Amino acid sequence: MLKPTIFREYDIRGIADVDLPSEGIELLGRAIGTYLQRKSGKRVNLGRDCRLSGGRLRDALAAGLVASGCDVTDVGVVPTPALYFSCMHLKADGGIQITGSHNPKDYNGFKVVCGASTIHGDEIQELYRIIRGGDYASGQGSVTHLDIIADYVADVASFFNWERKVKVVIDAGNGTAGPAMTRLLRTLNVDATELYFEMDGNFPNHHPDPTVEENLHLLQEAVRREGAELGIAFDGDADRIGAVDEHGNVIWGDYLLLIYAREILTRKPGAKFIGEVKCSQVMYDEIEKLGGNPIMYKTGHSLIKAKMKEEHAELAGEMSGHMFFADRYHGYDDALYAACRLIEIVANSGKPLSAQTAGLPVTVSTPEIRVDCTDETKFEIIRRVSERYSKSHKVISVDGVRVLFEHGWGLARASNTQPVLVLRFEATTPDLLAQYRAEMEGAVAEARAAVGA
Repeated sequence: MLKPTIFREYDIRGIADVDLPSEGIELLGRAIGTYLQRKSGKRVNLGRDCRLSGGRLRDALAAGLVASGCDVTDVGVVPTPALYFSCMHLKADGGIQITGSHNPKDYNGFKVVCGASTIHGDEIQELYRIIRGGDYASGQGSVTHLDIIADYVADVASFFNWERKVKVVIDAGNGTAGPAMTRLLRTLNVDATELYFEMDGNFPNHHPDPTVEENLHLLQEAVRREGAELGIAFDGDADRIGAVDEHGNVIWGDYLLLIYAREILTRKPGAKFIGEVKCSQVMYDEIEKLGGNPIMYKTGHSLIKAKMKEEHAELAGEMSGHMFFADRYHGYDDALYAACRLIEIVANSGKPLSAQTAGLPVTVSTPEIRVDCTDETKFEIIRRVSERYSKSHKVISVDGVRVLFEHGWGLARASNTQPVLVLRFEATTPDLLAQYRAEMEGAVAEARAAVGA
């Protein structure tokens, strides 16, 4: 039996050789096949990233899907957005990407598509309930194989045709983006330097997580060395983008969202944009100044994607680099497409990437600060912190508590996926940042003591 702890808020994930035994994954395949047939149908697309455990997990999962009666189309080793594309392109009833995303190389997991959406929350827990109850559909399905990459690349390329050649460095991190991006670059007007485009599940050069600045050092060096106008990085399964300007300065996810939003607003005044609670206040204020409608929402790519559809927003994004374009695209998070949009903006501006952030208000901020905390106490701690600040400050409680100070803000929220609290702070000066951080960390400490955490 699989451990209940691998069934998380947005996906199913664990250490491949410990938490994902082949027998258990075959049962998971039967459960997913059962769930999809009850909700949408039996035609299921299956993809995987380049992690070393991917082949074993594919074999086990496919066996379970077939035993439940599903007809499986295996699209091979592909970026996660190519799996999403295959579901739309082939009109499949569902899809599964076997991927560890940005996690350490010994991890792996499963992102499940039902109809047009990735499942999350209680939908994922339903899979575990099916396994526990042995409540499986039965049948004799099939497996066929299809190379989807040519069609996927052609689709992405069809949205772009800029005139000015851009010099860019792209770091695929030895993940799944490399081969598809090579094909895409051949059709685009770019002078590209490719870093680590060979897929290798050992990730020998650096870990493929562009939210950690340490993983961007080789990209930063290459951008400066090559005299490029920007640099782009991908995570392991290519659904998250990272970027640096021509000087090697990191452009984090919230500022990328602002750059994209600014361009969209030149064509679609009043458009809606979804950001998460960890995003800079600068982003929300600037979008509003430009005539846009920014909406702050919960962290989590599945949650943001659902909110985007509900609000009919043109774009949604997260600090983590997930970017969802409804404007001129299909609405799912695709880092290769997002990379092309960023290159297009640079090409059409006639200036390197730093021009897109010039003149914005200068703030200082912390990265995400993670505080270990039990799952049993984390939400009560946040409730107590929220109650305390609601008496004296304006607070935003869409996801945890975001406290608005005179010259900045502080956030405390309970992680949906780990037994931790997540804190983040932004202010106009380093001294104020330290002040707000110390004050809120003190409030968190008091709440933890009160609940015995």
